[in-house]
Amino acid sequence: MTDRLRRTALYVVLTVGALIMIFPFVWTIGTSITPGATLTTTPQLVPDNPSISPYLELFSRVPFGRIVINSLIVAVAATLLQLVTSALAAYVFARMPFPGRGAIFVVYLATMMIPFQVLIVPLFAEMKALGLVNTYAGAILPMVASAFGVFLLRQAMVSVPYDLDQAATLDGAGHFRIFFQIILPLVRPALATLTVFAFLNTWNSFLWPLIILRDPLMQTLPVALTSLQGQYSTQWDVLMAGSVISIIPMFALYVFAQKYIVQGVAGTGLK
Repeated sequence: MTDRLRRTALYVVLTVGALIMIFPFVWTIGTSITPGATLTTTPQLVPDNPSISPYLELFSRVPFGRIVINSLIVAVAATLLQLVTSALAAYVFARMPFPGRGAIFVVYLATMMIPFQVLIVPLFAEMKALGLVNTYAGAILPMVASAFGVFLLRQAMVSVPYDLDQAATLDGAGHFRIFFQIILPLVRPALATLTVFAFLNTWNSFLWPLIILRDPLMQTLPVALTSLQGQYSTQWDVLMAGSVISIIPMFALYVFAQKYIVQGVAGTGLK
């Protein structure tokens, strides 16, 4: 009986927590289909007269289609490049011993402690010198390398038995063949986890795109959404419509990769 009560109490707590987490998203959707809605009104999860007019106004006020494409280009390119650089660096740190490997890895991880705001000025000066201001390349390049991604994949690769490397070497396989045909297939959960983290981080990035992308037609979603907020008043229905659209790609990616996320986090030692 005691175990049943504990299980029931646990389910009740989890249900309440899930409802608390879901409520803001449901409220956002409800506000986005309620013309003239404000944050001071009583929230209506099911509007009396739902309408898509806030979405139509959103696309008429700003070039939202182009903005979504900008965000997708930056997020997808940065994620793919980050997967490539992180996987290659992780393989070197995990499977190729060389003098000072541990010290270099620790120094590389220490860069995670440096706030990105500290790097803004030198990064902008570098992009300006290269002529990459207001370009996709300028927005993507600072996000290509990730110390967290290297750590995540390195932890996953370390867990792969070294006997597989030795057996492949006896068959004449080199590092590239071992990397592509043995290591990468075995760390797919970690790769999927890093894909989700990298995409979310790039998709939600605000400060760097705000500084490097000057043309309104080059803006990404987080920057464009702030332009919908007025100094004295804000059309919350239009702003929430933009928020709902910005959530869709992240939600779709998470649904696609969710079965790998728990495996990836557990397999790489992150608790």
